[in-house]
Amino acid sequence: MPHLDFTQPPFDVLNAAERQSIKKNTQVRYLAKDEMLPADDLQYFYVVLKGHVEQLLDGDFVASYLGNNHTAHLNSNDWFDSRRSPESLIEDGLQEDKNIDSQPAAYQFRAVEDTLLLQVNGVIIDKIGAQNHFVRQLLSENLPERLKALQLRHGGKKLDATSYDDPQEVQQIMLQPVIDITLLPVHIVDADDSLYQAARTMTEAGLKHVLIRPPGHLQDKNSSDRTLGILSDNDICRAVSDQQNTVTTPCQNYASFNLRTINADNEIGDALLTMTRYRIHRLPVIDTNGKVIGVLAQGDMLAHIGHHSQLISIQINQATDLPSLATAVELIGRYIRAQHQNGIKMGNVSRMVQTLNAQVFTKLWQLIVPDEVMENTCVIVMGSEGRGEQIMRTDQDNALIMRDGYDHPKLAQFADTFNQHLAELGYPLCDGNIMMNNPMWRQPLKAFKAQISLWFKNTDPMHSIYLSAIFDGEYVCGDETLLTQVREHLKTAHRQSDLMFVRQFARAALQFGDVNQWWQKLVPLLGGKPSAYTIDLKKAGIFPLVHGIRTLALENDLFTDASSKGRLKALVQARALTQERADTLLEALEFFMAQRLSVALLTDNKHAKEVDPTTLSALERDLLKECLAVVKSFKDQLSRHYQLEFG
Repeated sequence: MPHLDFTQPPFDVLNAAERQSIKKNTQVRYLAKDEMLPADDLQYFYVVLKGHVEQLLDGDFVASYLGNNHTAHLNSNDWFDSRRSPESLIEDGLQEDKNIDSQPAAYQFRAVEDTLLLQVNGVIIDKIGAQNHFVRQLLSENLPERLKALQLRHGGKKLDATSYDDPQEVQQIMLQPVIDITLLPVHIVDADDSLYQAARTMTEAGLKHVLIRPPGHLQDKNSSDRTLGILSDNDICRAVSDQQNTVTTPCQNYASFNLRTINADNEIGDALLTMTRYRIHRLPVIDTNGKVIGVLAQGDMLAHIGHHSQLISIQINQATDLPSLATAVELIGRYIRAQHQNGIKMGNVSRMVQTLNAQVFTKLWQLIVPDEVMENTCVIVMGSEGRGEQIMRTDQDNALIMRDGYDHPKLAQFADTFNQHLAELGYPLCDGNIMMNNPMWRQPLKAFKAQISLWFKNTDPMHSIYLSAIFDGEYVCGDETLLTQVREHLKTAHRQSDLMFVRQFARAALQFGDVNQWWQKLVPLLGGKPSAYTIDLKKAGIFPLVHGIRTLALENDLFTDASSKGRLKALVQARALTQERADTLLEALEFFMAQRLSVALLTDNKHAKEVDPTTLSALERDLLKECLAVVKSFKDQLSRHYQLEFG
């Protein structure tokens, strides 16, 4: 009797005893053409050996599962768990729509042709899952849980006790709270204490810094330790070189205030991003009461996680010309490949890449412009780069906001040089010309605001595209207050716009057709060209999710965080989305991003948008189907929420 292929996921995680238990509780099942699985048999796990099974919901097609007679291009036989409920595919997301749908009926399964199945007792699957968390995760009804399990697979290799642990350990370290790292003790001196007193405190504590209590801190009962400053041994050396009397010079003259801090329950990955982005070496750690409980040192954190992104950051900062900067950019590509192979969560990789890219852009701008230009302008990136969701170096999307009244005769030349040099570094020019060398994207603040107000009138189809770009704007370098003012104006202009604007803006999320039934057409295409049944990951998955989330954020006046992850978090806090729905949407988005990166790394196609489902494993195809179903469900929710089905 044929048995399961234990070399394919999710069965490659089974030990010898579990495999034997599966074999004892498996039998071959035959379905004639057009025969339905009886309701009593919807308690098993099935593997399609030969033939073709369709999954239906209330008579409507949901998915197809193929056997090896249809797998000339497939990696393995498809499988399905007949016990899985429709809620795992179609879930409510918008809070106000929560009770719209009634309880859906159970799935039905029909043989499209004569079909042989392996029928595995569902009870045995559950028993194994209770003991083997790998199986439990890979077969979970919870889509985010299954996607996380897939991400933890070591570079897509077969999963076993050794290959699973290493990437999982790395992932778990990045997700640990910062208080898991040994923190430096807290020593605080007053702002009017002398530099000598501060130096003596450092020496006695064995530290290279002390925290500085600003004037009036103790008198203000509501004061937070986030207002503390810091004084380092380098600051004291600077005072000595300035020929200051350390006995009489107060600390506040050389201390730095407005510190970057981090919450005690924030993840180590967040701390790493903050240190890398702002080029700082110490982070005061704040508890829930607003009090500092320790200082996180960069060296201690790097020793804890063994990370190498800081080396790339150093390379970028030390670059003195375009060739040396190109070397650092090449290291970013190697970093992406290594992180992907190690199974690091896509969101963590993309946000770190955003941080490193921002440093590249900053260094390039510094190499091109004089200091006065840097001080009077603000460079921003937009689109997927602004959202922190760009892994490959795809089209540039950037802009330059200038301080009102400021001008420089070579500003246009600087902008063109910037865009051309970025292209030489491997960041392609934007086909839509959304770059700072375009005068529309290089304007004084007042002109930018006027432009945004015009776009909100939505008199041109391109206006929504331009607004989408500026919504995703993220600071790179220069005067950050200029971007802050643009964001404030976005909120004002939206409130002054037509009430129907958001409804029209949302339509873009629905513009591409429903492709989640690609497998319905797969069988007759198996003899054709592979391109005939590829899926455009951007159109089918990434764009509808990103733009739908962007639209909901716009509706709720959420402009602070440009990332989809940040917007989802804010939408949950605003009670516009449930936490479960937000988690599912984010996991689906990161799945599409990971698939797109896999295509790019395998084919060296930096614009990789399409995936051939027949090149995926059965596990990946199953998750692709579910993620596409999440997109369809989300589009349906948006359509109802904005009443788009009524024109």
